[in-house]
Amino acid sequence: MFNLSYKAQRYLILFGFLTIPVVLSLTFSYYPALSLVYYSLTDWTGLGWDMNFVGLDNYKEIFTKPEVFSSLKNNLYYFIGGLIQVMLALYFAVILTGKLKGKNGFRVALFLPYVLHSVATVIMFKNVYHMEYGSLNTLLEAIGLESWQQSWLGDKRIVNVSLAFISMWKYMGLNMVIFIGALQSIPGDLYEAASIDGASGWQKFRYITLPSIRSVLELMLILTLTGALEAFDIPFVMMLGANDTSTFVIHTVNTAFKYQNFGLASAMAVVLLAIVLLFIVIQRKLLFREGRSQ
Repeated sequence: MFNLSYKAQRYLILFGFLTIPVVLSLTFSYYPALSLVYYSLTDWTGLGWDMNFVGLDNYKEIFTKPEVFSSLKNNLYYFIGGLIQVMLALYFAVILTGKLKGKNGFRVALFLPYVLHSVATVIMFKNVYHMEYGSLNTLLEAIGLESWQQSWLGDKRIVNVSLAFISMWKYMGLNMVIFIGALQSIPGDLYEAASIDGASGWQKFRYITLPSIRSVLELMLILTLTGALEAFDIPFVMMLGANDTSTFVIHTVNTAFKYQNFGLASAMAVVLLAIVLLFIVIQRKLLFREGRSQ
């Protein structure tokens, strides 16, 4: 047995506890990220390990072909839907933290869509959106609104709106639960003091609630932005990117696995990462500057 001092034992324990997470992080995060950058500089097809170094040719191809970034316009639908989703989640969170009878049941009902698997959700909405026997068109016919019936997945003008709605429906419950946790951390004394001073409900929300959940709201907006840029599962499972529903990630996946150009797909993934980081920096600078007056 070694006789170690208390200080040496403490450093040994700290080193032991930190080694495992650092190794896991390097193995499953940083090494794959660096490999992705390396692959983006090659012409790797994804088969075997035969690859040639092509430098920045993949990046030149990305920025010289307009069809690569044209799919980003479809991501805009998910971003706008995400903003609406955040507002609805905050609205329901405010209501369900108040004195509402049966609020726990409403919380469960609104959170349940997030628990469902994305594939199951898409299959369910295929039956909702079907042109002939879909429940949505059937409901519109039953209430006398036949003129509102649409080919929800066949019309290019509304198909991305239909898909963005699925994303809103699925993820709103998660945002609501996060907002509820943030609202419950606000001291009730603040609202009682505001009521004594004659503050209205809107004034309480504007001057107490919003400033108190500012950091959580910032997180929600960042997640909304990144989620919109990385939209994949719902449009891919529902449409396979057909009918002008392809997003940037779908285009990247098709480039890698359909056209077997992993070098170009890796470069597209790196560009997407750069876009996400750029928008996060811009969002923080414009909307959440330190010291900004409330």
